[in-house]
Order: sequence, then C-alpha cells, then structure tokens
Amino acid sequence: MAGSGRVVTYRELDEESNRLARLFRSAGLGPGDHVALMLENHPLFLAVTWAAHRSGLYYTAISSRLKTDELAYIVDNCGARVFISSASLADVATSITDITPKVELRLMMDGLAPGFESYEAAVAAHPPVPVEDECQGADMLYSSGTTGRPKGVKTPLSGAPLDAPGGLLKLVEFLFAPSADSVYLSPAPLYHAAPLRYCMTFQRFGATVVVMERFDPEQALALIERHRVTHSQWVPTMFIKMLKLPEPVRRRYDLSSLTCAIHAAAPCPVPVKEQMIDWWGPIVHEYYAGTEGNGFLYVGPQDWLRHKGTVGRSLLGVVHICDENGEELPPGEHGIVYFSEGPRFEYHGDPEKTRSGQDPKGRGWTTLGDIGYLDEEGFLYLTDRRSYMIISGGVNVYPQEAENVLSVHPKVADVAVFGVPDEEMGEAVKAVVQPVDPSEAGPALAAELIEYCRARLAGYKCPKSVDFRAELPRHPTGKLYKRLLRDEYWGAGQP
Repeated sequence: MAGSGRVVTYRELDEESNRLARLFRSAGLGPGDHVALMLENHPLFLAVTWAAHRSGLYYTAISSRLKTDELAYIVDNCGARVFISSASLADVATSITDITPKVELRLMMDGLAPGFESYEAAVAAHPPVPVEDECQGADMLYSSGTTGRPKGVKTPLSGAPLDAPGGLLKLVEFLFAPSADSVYLSPAPLYHAAPLRYCMTFQRFGATVVVMERFDPEQALALIERHRVTHSQWVPTMFIKMLKLPEPVRRRYDLSSLTCAIHAAAPCPVPVKEQMIDWWGPIVHEYYAGTEGNGFLYVGPQDWLRHKGTVGRSLLGVVHICDENGEELPPGEHGIVYFSEGPRFEYHGDPEKTRSGQDPKGRGWTTLGDIGYLDEEGFLYLTDRRSYMIISGGVNVYPQEAENVLSVHPKVADVAVFGVPDEEMGEAVKAVVQPVDPSEAGPALAAELIEYCRARLAGYKCPKSVDFRAELPRHPTGKLYKRLLRDEYWGAGQP
C-alpha cells in the first residue's frame, strides 16, 4: 500500500483468501452465487476478490463513493448473498441493511457496525486451505446505460481450474511480458474494471502490486523511483496532472525502471500523449476495451506515432463500422463501432439493454456505443459517443442520473446534463437549467442545485457548473435536442 506502507505477502494473500473462501462455502454459497464488496483501496481488497474468484463466485466491486439508494440498487440487483464493507464506509454500508433483504451475511472490516459481523473474527474461524471444489469465478461489474440505472455486465462462468489461463492473462503476457520480478503500480480505485483485473492478472505472474490509496501526481513519481516500478496503468487525466507539475519536480525522480506505461478508459488528447512519450520515452501503450470485454484493441508507441490519435487495432474480436441500419461502412467513414467474434456477455436482468447493444441485423455483433472510423490499416479512431456518456478523469458518468435528480427540484422546470470540455479532466459535467422562476437564475440557485444533487448522488456524477436558459430546445413530442446545447460548448460537429 503506497501510503501506509502495509505489505500483504503472497502467503498472507493465499491464506486470507482461502479462509474467506471457506467462509463462503460454510454460508452455503456455491459456484455461480454472488458476493458484493464496497471497500476503499484496502489492503485486503484483493484477498476478498481472490476468495470469491477461487470459489467460483460472481463478485461485484462497488464504488466507495455511492450514496444509499445507488448502493442498495446494485447490491440488490446483483443478488449478493454476502456483502463486505469497512468501518470507514460504515455510514453508507449500514444505511442499506433494511432495503437489501437478499443479503444473508454482512461483514465489516476494521470495526463493528449494526447488522454486520466482524470480518476478522468470521474469517479467522476457518482454516487457510483451499475449498475442495475450487474453480474460477468472475467479476460482474456495473456499467450504466442511457436509462441512468447501472447494469451488471455478466459473462458466463468457465468452471475452469484456478490455474487455467484466461484471455486477459494471455493478452497481458503477450503485450507487456510481466514476470515475478515485475512491479505494477495501480494508482486508481480498485473497484474499476481495469485496476481490479490488471492487479489480479499481475498477481497471477507473481509480480509485486503497489496500490495507491488515492492518486497524487508527485507521489506516483516518487513510488516509481522507490519501488523500481516496471509496469503501470493510467488514465489521461493522470498524465495531465503529472505534466502540470513544475519541471524541477518532474525531473526530480528516477523513472528509469519503468518499461511499460499502459493507458486506457478515455481518449487521450494527442498533445498530452506526445508530451508523455517525450518525457517517459517510447514506453506508452494504449488499449481500447470496455467492462463488457467484447473486444480489445491495442496500439504500441511506435505504431501510435505513425497513427496519432488512434486507439489501436483489434487483438480480440473483429471491428466493424456500421451506420444506424447496421450496414457496414468502408474505411474513413464514421459510424457505430461494433465487435464480432469476441466474448459473449449480457446485462444482468435487462434483456432489452442487452439487445440494444447488438447490431440491428441480428448478427450478434455488440457495441459499447462509441462512434469512430477505421483507416486503411485497420486502426480505429474514436470521434463521438452515441449516448452522450461523459468520461471525466477516466470515469464514466451517465447524465441521466443527474437529470433525474435535478428534474424533481421544485425550482427546476427543465434540465439537460452533458459533458463539456475540461483541460484537466477531459470532460466536466455541466447542467443547463430552465428555472421555474426566471428571476432566480444566478449563482445562488446554481450552488443550491449542485448541493442538492451532491446530497443524492456521488459527487463525480454531479454538475460542476450550472447555466440557465429561458427554455431548452425540445421537440413537441418532448424529445430534448441535447446535441444543440452540447454543440454550443464543443463547437458544432465536435465530439
């Protein structure tokens, strides 16, 4: 752990995860059952996910920033029979007890809370040996949709032995060549798909994983030097914050051990990536994929320098660019990005959303909702987002959630939420509001609406600023022409 210095050895990881796996079995959970966890970047976070994984369970890691209703929805929707949290999150963790009746066992780390058993005492009661029917489980992480309600991305369980290599392990081995001598720096929250999956994958190689409790740009550089980090993974916002450090600070640290800096989660501005390659050398690797795991594109530094702005060529799945009718488009033409021949997935409990992510011709091709084009060599360039999803600091934000909250405020007649350009975060959440009383439009009402939203949603989902209009552009049928508003901030025709 980067801040506290707490070390979890492989022996401790193995024993802790075995004890917890035994506890899951004693609680009646078998392969295919579900557990949920809401933890900060905790020293035992990965022990919990490994325990579920080696028990053949589905495990849902939940953002530690969610509020009561958001948390309760996910815990209930995923069908979790066990819910694990920590004392630092006890206020929100205990607030869902009465509204999540499917949960049979609640465990609290680092302290006690009403309705929860002591995690430490419960785990210590079991031996540190594998369960007899050990097999691989899978994460089921939540990705929101245009309706604003998060949906669990569910893949079939393989039932494979614990040591059977999966698709991501093979990709990581092929692209980044980790070993037991590697040191992997993870600066992001572990409840996100990439940090969780890559930390667990690097552990499968026996590598050392260094987890930052929270990202700090100078601390990240200091950690690379202190731990002789060889591999790391970032989002573009982190690059921007590190580039904004004063030059003497940037040059203070020895980064020579770093051989592979991976980035994903959001498009990286070309000038930012150019500066990172100038600073760190040609070690910056990029991939494009989603929580859904239906495809995987990759571009190394040399190819990127020849195709600036690309997010890569496909290594998993075949990329197709199609129009709204599902007709495939030639290179250079913009359309919806689909994958075929990739892993299958479904949105848990939502067949309609599952169908909406498939091509209209019924070929089984799936999309993450992005718009882009392929060049003649098969490199993909992203140019738009089909559903106006906001990517702020590498985190997906779905504007419908904030719109739903603000629309019920008594002083709001109409509201639209969308992303606007932000130099540091890539995009920032903006609300445009039609007030009930036009005379109230101004800074005081803006502050009131932002606070109202933050009291009901995680802060990162809420507007950072509010503008006011006498009327929002709507069709007589009620359809909001959000693009007309958004284009004012981005410039017409810009993503």
